[in-house]
Amino acid sequence: MKKINLLTLLVVFSMFAFGQDVTLSGTLKDGESGEDIIGGRIEVAELPGVGAITNTYGFYSLSVPKGTYTFTFKSLGFQSQTVKLEMNDDKTYDLELEVEGKVFDAVEVTGEKLDENIKSAEMGIDKISIKDVDNIPVLFGEKDILKTIQLLPGVKGAGEGNSGFYVRGGSADQNLVLLDEAPVYNASHLLGFFSVFNSDALKDVKLYKGTAPAEFGGRLSSVMDIKMKDGNAKRLGVSGGLGLISSKLTLEAPIVKDKGSFIVSGRRTYADLFLAFSKDERAKNSTLYFYDLNAKANYRIGKKDRIFISGYFGRDKFGFDDQFGFDWGNVTGTVRWNHLYSDRLFGNTSFIVSNYNYKIKFGSENETFEIGSEIQDFNLKKDFDFYINSNNTLSFGGNVIHHTFRPGEIDTGSDIDFVLNDIQERYSIESAAYISNEQKIGKRWNVVYGFRYSNFTQIGPGDVYSYNGAGDVVDTTTFGDFEVASSYHGWSPRASANFSLDEKSSIKGSFSRTYQFLHLISNSTSSLPTDVWVPSSVNVKPQIANQGSIGYFRNFMDNLLEFSGEIYYKDMQNVIDYRDGAEVTLNPTVEGELLFGVGRAYGVELLLKKRRGKFTGWVSYTLSRTERKFDEINNGDWFSARQDRLHDISIVGMYNFTERLTASATWVYYTGNAVTFPSGKYQIGDQVVPLYTERNGYRMPDYHRLDLGVTLENEKYKVIKDVETGEEKKVEKRFQSSWNFSVYNAYGRQNAFSITFRENEETGKTEAVQLALFRFIPSISYNFKF
Repeated sequence: MKKINLLTLLVVFSMFAFGQDVTLSGTLKDGESGEDIIGGRIEVAELPGVGAITNTYGFYSLSVPKGTYTFTFKSLGFQSQTVKLEMNDDKTYDLELEVEGKVFDAVEVTGEKLDENIKSAEMGIDKISIKDVDNIPVLFGEKDILKTIQLLPGVKGAGEGNSGFYVRGGSADQNLVLLDEAPVYNASHLLGFFSVFNSDALKDVKLYKGTAPAEFGGRLSSVMDIKMKDGNAKRLGVSGGLGLISSKLTLEAPIVKDKGSFIVSGRRTYADLFLAFSKDERAKNSTLYFYDLNAKANYRIGKKDRIFISGYFGRDKFGFDDQFGFDWGNVTGTVRWNHLYSDRLFGNTSFIVSNYNYKIKFGSENETFEIGSEIQDFNLKKDFDFYINSNNTLSFGGNVIHHTFRPGEIDTGSDIDFVLNDIQERYSIESAAYISNEQKIGKRWNVVYGFRYSNFTQIGPGDVYSYNGAGDVVDTTTFGDFEVASSYHGWSPRASANFSLDEKSSIKGSFSRTYQFLHLISNSTSSLPTDVWVPSSVNVKPQIANQGSIGYFRNFMDNLLEFSGEIYYKDMQNVIDYRDGAEVTLNPTVEGELLFGVGRAYGVELLLKKRRGKFTGWVSYTLSRTERKFDEINNGDWFSARQDRLHDISIVGMYNFTERLTASATWVYYTGNAVTFPSGKYQIGDQVVPLYTERNGYRMPDYHRLDLGVTLENEKYKVIKDVETGEEKKVEKRFQSSWNFSVYNAYGRQNAFSITFRENEETGKTEAVQLALFRFIPSISYNFKF
């Protein structure tokens, strides 16, 4: 309570300090599509340091003393606009910004540059440009935000061509991936080689690696907040693309012009279509593809209310000759209501559904055996933004989630002469409340501070097992409907601060404490569709992490170059690992296979970025260590986590030769992952048994790769003559298209995907055999829009 009282006193003091101000509020939109502009800035020429930033829905609120002021509205990728307004009372001012390159005469265009990276208190945050995703070459030419973020400091890919990722030493399940507020529990297609996110349907992507806002919780390492496009509110738009292995199509249009819009975007691979040409009958009867569909609609009801409905549906299907079938996928749905309570209080109410499941089927006709697993959420969420004054923005709210876990459903055909019971379902309720304030103190300080309170309760019906030290069941307790089996709660302080050294540089620091109540049970090197989510329980305590970081940020050459250097340290409690030889699939007593220990991760992240001009790109470098400690492993000594990599380097470059021709290249290098190899062997009868000693005591070979890409756009403009003046002018064509050519692993390095051991038939000695997955992969795709 003392923590809440202190925060309340600071906020109340700030409110009274600016009691006589008037307020300018409104929304900032894309003039071409009508999309809300996220993170747009509003500045006041007469009041240096006073300004506002638009929220997720393009809304802003700015308080100033009475008078006449010059306001500048700006956002990266848009032409800035400047207007002079007389502020004697509260005003609403909605504005549309034109995309850079558009010509317009009605407003003044400013040449001021953005330096939000210097002024903001946020650190450990990466904002992904969808435009960059379009140009960066990736595997099979499929644009992928999850592979793009792997090129940023502090983020490590899960393996060759894999869209899974690790952030600052955390495991794959410690990343909270949100699509329009709905959690996506498995963000990969085709066993990780593609992400579930179709970039044509996305508007904004932000990754929090350090201190995330108090609004977010439930994961230790990161939050990836992804927003879908709202749809074009101005006119009908169609876009799509044809690639070597997939095609996509997007349709967006107004429901009522400037009041409501919708977007539908679909994608499907067609590798299975080529199987029909196979001479093998079993291959002809096989399936191999994935599809996904994004849909969203919004409508403005009056000036103060707006409704959003969005959803994602995706599925992977793999089958072999009707004898084996495997499919998995996500379904998410979000219904949101925005309401403007006043020119300073903005509210958002959301009802969110998320489901992930997989099914594996064996046999055909009546001789079938099917197993599956599922996790399902229902989430009610309420968020408020209260713009107290030009120096304080208060955010507060809360949510309640009902989780259902189905770790193992088993179904057999009528001709099967044995019956297996399903693994019991688990139920839990997760709730949280938060409050946070962003405050400017003088001309140099910008701070964000707040708290999040979380509670997690496991409820019946169900059986709870007790285990001895060896992991064997020694007792069972049965709980009835909604009876509490276990409960955990905790406070999560969040704080970050920015001290401006001058107009070009600043020092930042942050601290956060996070809780994770859901855990992914997996002993593979990366997330697989068959991995199972389990809740915290009597035997499984929530994971807890404390992270602190400090950084130096500086811009050069009139904000043309951005540099940042961050140092972080994170300690983790109740980290999960597995007993040697653990069986985690379809195991009703899997909790007995788990081990609990501590972890630590620390490192240095460097980033140099150029975001304007013909040549753009960045260089990132991460020096880090990630370690774990368990009493039952390695004699209780610290050992490297499998995602531990000492060095990680990414170089990304894009060059616009002309308006039509863009070339791009990426080069990556990183230290090989930690891995457990046999250190010896012994023989029992005719069987050779490998001997394992140290956990993760060996390393895979170092990895490096070069990718190249070229994008050629067809002519974007046509020249027409003005009927009245006779002057010629350039007008953008309605139909636009482009070709993309790329090469993955351009110099053909055979990077190790796996290493196995076998006995050489000639020498009788054990030898290591390295498997390389991809050597040289060219691709081509055609994209269009009109």
